Amino acid sequence: MSAETQSTTGADAIDIAIAKGIDFDGTPIPSEKLELYNSVMSLEANRQRSGVSNTMRSRIVRIGAKHIAQDELNRKLVDAGFAPLKDKEIAFFYGGK
Repeated sequence: MSAETQSTTGADAIDIAIAKGIDFDGTPIPSEKLELYNSVMSLEANRQRSGVSNTMRSRIVRIGAKHIAQDELNRKLVDAGFAPLKDKEIAFFYGGK
C-alpha cells in the first residue's frame, strides 16, 4: 500500500505506519524516534497487567474523553458496570475544555 493509499483511520493505522517506518505523508520516521518508541513499547510489553476490565476502562476513558462529553461518558461507564470517572481523570481529560 503506498503512502497515498495508506489508511489513516482505524485502530491499527498508527501501528502499521510505525512497523513500516513511514509516516502518513510518506516521509520516513527518523530512526531515533522509532528506537525510543520501540524501547518504551518493549518495557510496556513486559509490564504485569492488572486485569482486562481495568485496561478496558482505562482505554475507554482515555479515548472516549476525546469524543464524548464528560457527563455522557460518565453515564456510559456506570451503565456498563464500570466505575465512574475519577476526579483526577476529569481534571486531566476535561479540565482544559
